[in-house]
Amino acid sequence: MGSRLSDRGTGRPTLEAVASLAGVGRGTVSRVVNGGAGVSPRARSAVEQAIAELGYVPNRAARSLVTSKADAIALIIPETETRLASEPFFASIIRGVASELSDTELQLLLILVSTQRERERLAGFLDGRRVDGVLMVSVHADDPVAELVERTGLPAVLGGRRSEMEPLNYVDSDNLRGAWAAVRHLVGLGRQRVATITGPPDMEASGVRLEGYRRALEEAGLTVEAKLIAHGDFSEASGEQAMAALLQREPAVDAVFCASDLMAVGAMRALRHADRRIPQDVAVVGFDDSPVARHTEPPMTSVRQPSEEMGRAMARLLLEDIATPGRSHRQIILSTELVIRESA
Repeated sequence: MGSRLSDRGTGRPTLEAVASLAGVGRGTVSRVVNGGAGVSPRARSAVEQAIAELGYVPNRAARSLVTSKADAIALIIPETETRLASEPFFASIIRGVASELSDTELQLLLILVSTQRERERLAGFLDGRRVDGVLMVSVHADDPVAELVERTGLPAVLGGRRSEMEPLNYVDSDNLRGAWAAVRHLVGLGRQRVATITGPPDMEASGVRLEGYRRALEEAGLTVEAKLIAHGDFSEASGEQAMAALLQREPAVDAVFCASDLMAVGAMRALRHADRRIPQDVAVVGFDDSPVARHTEPPMTSVRQPSEEMGRAMARLLLEDIATPGRSHRQIILSTELVIRESA
């Protein structure tokens, strides 16, 4: 019986067909396809020409059994579908990751995890080594998903960190300096009663941005007062509620630094409901410089964090770790920039 020249039922050319056309053995074709050594330039050229002529595409499933590679990475976001759709930050991260992976053979899998059942399903998925590495954003302290990723031993890179002692590789923005610059700008405008709306207390970024707020006030000789600090969860609704609470506690507030653009949008709505003019009565600064900041009324001053570049840097770091296992722990901190518009 002759060699099988195409997969039964699909009509796709096989490894044997390439070998036959190139006049070499099946093993030689396999080494060329998988980037192996020990192939002469003449044989490699013949195989590559045969592949091009036949339109041969390697069977990725069979290849993964030989190489122990899944040819896929997971981007894990421990949030709900609603949160994913409402926050521009996630879209920027996804664009950055996808852009960095576009010239590779790796498939990007987006995985949302917000329930115990989803975490259990993810555990089985990762334990089965169905991906070669993991990216994760929206990291919370004591996050069971991050702990699960750490336990698998898979190459992993976080967007942000759980604490200063983060053992996994991570990429983050300079949250401290970004917040400090925002509040320093408000103080420089002559504002004396500067409030802040922070993010979730179990997120490192929230705490660091709050610290930047405190430092800027202290350097300006202003007192940090508990009644000028309100907490949100990075959502628009939480920003509106927090701003209303701030106005009730301290009607003399003349500026507010919000730890996300969406919370700033909510704060601006609460200020309008309270008949406070922006920026004449209360100046507003957000954080992210997402597209929403350019479309508020008035346009919002915001701290730009390079979210898309963060996604690209995360993917680059992960690709390097997959290619060279056992590399030392690495962290990348990206610069932020205050973008001044009419709201402050």
